[in-house]
Amino acid sequence: MQVLFLCTGNYYRSRFAEAVFNFHACRLNLPTRAFSRGLAVHLVRDFPERISPNTVFALRERDIPLTHTSLRPRQLANEDLAVAAHVVALKEAEHRPLLEHLHPGWSQRIEFWHIDDVDAGEPALQLPKLEKKTLALLDVVAVALA
Repeated sequence: MQVLFLCTGNYYRSRFAEAVFNFHACRLNLPTRAFSRGLAVHLVRDFPERISPNTVFALRERDIPLTHTSLRPRQLANEDLAVAAHVVALKEAEHRPLLEHLHPGWSQRIEFWHIDDVDAGEPALQLPKLEKKTLALLDVVAVALA
């Protein structure tokens, strides 16, 4: 069972959720993994680092190795949506319009959360909120797999 986390650049929020989910799924020996994608990866193409320093810092604070997330931002493709058993877009107001434009017909099977990007919310507040929702989702997935 694969869980897909979506954000805009696949640089900050989705990579954090992916790493948190995968770290705890491995720790619990669950047969599930997450992957992440972005809806507009071109927006982070020229960033020198391949993952947000906010994400790196938050993962290190939690002793979660970066090996639990992908190596670089990746653009969402229809194939990604097709293979995922569960899809979460991390901010409905930001991501629903992009999804409906780029991937028509998919938004009705996506769960939308309300986690702000750095332009609207402090990482110190948003990432713990995202962690809590991600762990709650992992609990639901674990029950479904039992």
